[in-house]
Amino acid sequence: MTRHHQPRKGSVAFSPRKRAARETPKISAWPETDEACILGFPGYKVGMTHITMLDARKNSPTEGMEISTPVTILEAPSIVVMGIRAYRQDTRGLKTLSDIIANDLDEDLKRKITLPKENDLEAKIKEFKDKLDEIVDIRVLIHTKPRLASVPKKKPEILECGVGGKTVAEKLDYAVSVLGKEINPSDVFDEGEHADAIAVTKGKGFQGPVKRFGVRIQYGKAARSSKKRHVGSIGPWTPARTMWTVAMAGQMGYHKRTEFNKKILKIGGADEVDAVNPDGGFVKYGLVKNSYFMVKGSVPGPSKRMIMLRKAIRPHGKQNDVPQISYISTASKQGV
Repeated sequence: MTRHHQPRKGSVAFSPRKRAARETPKISAWPETDEACILGFPGYKVGMTHITMLDARKNSPTEGMEISTPVTILEAPSIVVMGIRAYRQDTRGLKTLSDIIANDLDEDLKRKITLPKENDLEAKIKEFKDKLDEIVDIRVLIHTKPRLASVPKKKPEILECGVGGKTVAEKLDYAVSVLGKEINPSDVFDEGEHADAIAVTKGKGFQGPVKRFGVRIQYGKAARSSKKRHVGSIGPWTPARTMWTVAMAGQMGYHKRTEFNKKILKIGGADEVDAVNPDGGFVKYGLVKNSYFMVKGSVPGPSKRMIMLRKAIRPHGKQNDVPQISYISTASKQGV
């Protein structure tokens, strides 16, 4: 009888596979753009449905034909730019130089952080402009408004978001112009644009190697004991240690993941929610009440989880044409 050979099961690209430190994803890499704008926008995952649209992909077998496409709805209430953060270059990378926090912020922020007293914004901004030679990057601090969405949450999420611009001075001028103001999804993204979806995936708890890595269940003669859902060997005598690449039981899910180049098919306003809301609302979420994103395909995470959409960091070869949508399903979907 020939010996069974096959490639290893499961990816070893992510290690260690432990739980994410926080449910709100932290983003360290932002694309470089000449346009002065905010480079990301958060939304809450509502659920999935399907639409009928014209296939405009070049060289596609269905080019020019109407196709059915699965989509994810993200409710995206307006965000508030609550602060500006300046970075300086250190021998170990970027280090925070100073922050500017806006006045008259939302009272719900007191549930999250201690708000500073009234400060002299003009003096702070002047201090930033005097240190432009030392500053290498400008980012903004934003906070969400979960009370406006159908999520059982009062505390806003506080996020750091990159800013586009040709120079640091241009980034600072734009950040100052939006400090303390509300930003809508249509101010950041356009329909047809590609974005990266960054979120924490569904948590599945402690799982064995069969479900976690997809290893083969041992057949009758190979299983000398009652255990079958395990690897046959966890390593050789030399080296005399268990390698980290061995498929073992452990935490599965609840990891921060990034999906690149998700196409935004539609950005709907608060007056267009009837176009996507099914009767009685989405399963495990409810009704969409605010502006929303319609993203092609799936995104990480369960319903009600915050998803960060970042402007595509590697959109090479992608077409940002506005899709032609002819039908949006509002039938109730179970298990999505």
